[in-house]
Amino acid sequence: MARTSKRLRAVCENLEVGKQYPLDEAVALVRGGAKSKFDETIEISMNLNVDPRHADQMVRGVVQLPNGTGKTVRVAVFARGPLAEEARKAGADVVGAEDLAEQIQGGTINFDQCVATPDMMPLVGKLGKILGPRGLMPNPKLGSVTRDIAVAVKAAKGGQVQFRAEKAGIVHAGVAKASFSADQIRDNVRAFVDAIVKAKPSGVKGTYMRKATLSSTMGPGVRLELATLTAR
Repeated sequence: MARTSKRLRAVCENLEVGKQYPLDEAVALVRGGAKSKFDETIEISMNLNVDPRHADQMVRGVVQLPNGTGKTVRVAVFARGPLAEEARKAGADVVGAEDLAEQIQGGTINFDQCVATPDMMPLVGKLGKILGPRGLMPNPKLGSVTRDIAVAVKAAKGGQVQFRAEKAGIVHAGVAKASFSADQIRDNVRAFVDAIVKAKPSGVKGTYMRKATLSSTMGPGVRLELATLTAR
């Protein structure tokens, strides 16, 4: 703990209180401070001028990061017959129907994303109270309820990130690993921000993006200069 605190103090000493850093500079600071023994996740948190309690202010979607997330994603698929076999060939980690539903109801959730074919939704719908709060409920708008199972599985494993505004209008996601190059992190951050911009709801009035912060798993947050997040 003392060693971690010392490292954090060293990183914080390089930060100016209240300063907003251009994206490239923020990436260098965050990446340079991620010195843990494990490969830290680079995370972005955005404060949006939305109230998700109103239907016309919900921010939700999915984005394919150009360089992936660096995370090994376990994918579960609800499917039967040929589509179940297609899911397995595409690399799905868990494939099933009633048997998979029973596992989930029994408390076994050993996957990070869930995909389902349309005909499976009556079964999957019964698991809403379990999967919903965990952000695992398949959704046709996010491409996770589909007959194109192979495409969905490969997308989930290849760097697809789902996002959703929380109560306070905050959206956050892991967008890279500290071992990524600065360019890879920057490109992933911009891809994520672009998706947030495109998901701007019709009910938003005034400034949409209020604040954005970049951090690593064990590091402090670095305020981002918003104008540099969409610049090319």
